Amino acid sequence: MNLEYFIAKRLITGKEHKISISAPIIKIAIAAIALGLVMMLIAIATGVGLKYKIREKVTAFNGHVQIYNYDNNNSEVSVVPVSKNQDFYPKFTSVEGVVHVQAVATKAGIIRTAETFEGIIAKGVGEDYNWKALGDYLVAGELPNYNEDLNGDILMSKLMANRLNMGVGDSFFAFFLKNEDTNALPNQRKFTIKGIYDSGFEEIDGLFIFTDIRHIQRMNKWAEDEVGNFEVFLESFEDIDEKSAEIYGKTLSDLDTKTLKDKYRNIFEWIGLFDFNIILIIGILIVVCGFNMITALLVLILERTPMIGILKALGTNNWSIRKVFLYNAAYLIGVGLFWGNVIGLGIIYIQAVFKPFKFPNPKEYYIEYIPVYMDVLTVLALNVGVMVLCLLMLLVPSYAITKITPVKAIRFE
Repeated sequence: MNLEYFIAKRLITGKEHKISISAPIIKIAIAAIALGLVMMLIAIATGVGLKYKIREKVTAFNGHVQIYNYDNNNSEVSVVPVSKNQDFYPKFTSVEGVVHVQAVATKAGIIRTAETFEGIIAKGVGEDYNWKALGDYLVAGELPNYNEDLNGDILMSKLMANRLNMGVGDSFFAFFLKNEDTNALPNQRKFTIKGIYDSGFEEIDGLFIFTDIRHIQRMNKWAEDEVGNFEVFLESFEDIDEKSAEIYGKTLSDLDTKTLKDKYRNIFEWIGLFDFNIILIIGILIVVCGFNMITALLVLILERTPMIGILKALGTNNWSIRKVFLYNAAYLIGVGLFWGNVIGLGIIYIQAVFKPFKFPNPKEYYIEYIPVYMDVLTVLALNVGVMVLCLLMLLVPSYAITKITPVKAIRFE
């Protein structure tokens, strides 16, 4: 039998433990551990959840990697077309981890109504377009169908529709300049709003409408197999840099690639700070929890000084006695972690299902409610990390036991 564990267990389960002078301090230490873990879980869940949600939104509208002609010079508008007759289209089999490739084209224009006008970029998409990723942001009407004859149905953002005072079913005229002759009369197209989306990104919502790619091809006088660029979707966002380099190596020399992180550099630099903030919060809370446990441990040692003297008089070495109190501290930390998990994961679950907590200013965070994300491995790693670090911090104060002499300890009151 483990003697140290046996003594620690008797100390924990004994009635005198619950009515001792150290009981309130122990309860405070347990509460501090529980509250600290709750704050750590919420910090991780909200930080990671917001990062994943923003990445998911931007990816839905752009893909992870874009393939375009060098001559387009990183422009948002398609100028020089790319042939669809590529080895990687429609299936990019030469690169592992690519789940979908779609051809798109963009063209700048102006929507003009009787009351106002709005600058736009028409994004032409075809029958290969992945509407599933975009469907989550549909707030009114339905998604257009471009699999049949050419039509004027478009998908417009809620922000743009409100600016133009339009809704589902309304029609309007849009004007587009001709690429080859800027002095010529612009192309005119009549469109009808089939659906309205809301991504929360003003950079997207305030600029893009979705239309049939055949409109862009006809206005630019492109062939049926010519498009503006390709959008590539990957299995994992974490592989985006590696896969982008691999995709670049598998394409023709006149084609270039750009990752989502390059296109929206400011946004990804901003969400990259989330990881640092989470680590900082966890570090501060672990230190606070550790100091609370140090206080509780010192009180326990002080209260059990006569017992320490008796054990030393019976020949027990210092390390064995220290282990008794470390076992005791581990139990208290475990109780705090248990209640911290119950409360913290409960709050995260409620937010994930019912979304009661919302951002006061959704435009700043590109989303209305506070998103949360948590996985089992993260919870386990956090609990083990808190337990180990707190116990390591307790090794120093437990050294006080070595300074206690049996004679003085037995006479201690």
